[in-house]
Amino acid sequence: QVQLVESGGGLVQAGGSLRLSCAASGRTFSSNAMGWFRQAPGKEREFVAAISRSGGSTYYADSVKGRFTISRDDAKNTVALQMNSLQPEDTAVYYCAATSRQYPLRIPSTYYYWGQGTQVTVSS
Repeated sequence: QVQLVESGGGLVQAGGSLRLSCAASGRTFSSNAMGWFRQAPGKEREFVAAISRSGGSTYYADSVKGRFTISRDDAKNTVALQMNSLQPEDTAVYYCAATSRQYPLRIPSTYYYWGQGTQVTVSS
């Protein structure tokens, strides 16, 4: 069992930055690939970024590539999402997710564990 708690969301102006963090409980964190997803009102949950178990591979949605960076710290059982050059269309609830599977990491159904989400609002 893995429990995930996100933090770091908030209100930021367009062009600004935020850093989301996800703290995981349990001793199996390093055995899990981790992902970030987001869901805006009236829209489906969409993939944002993912990182492999080893941290050696990262994956990004085209819409965030070059602006967002995912990283993990297995010693602290945390995964972070650094978000730069934020735009109003990035406004959503952001969710952290964990899976023992290696792929496909862009699909929500791959993940077994989810956090409660943290709101990110970008004003224009």
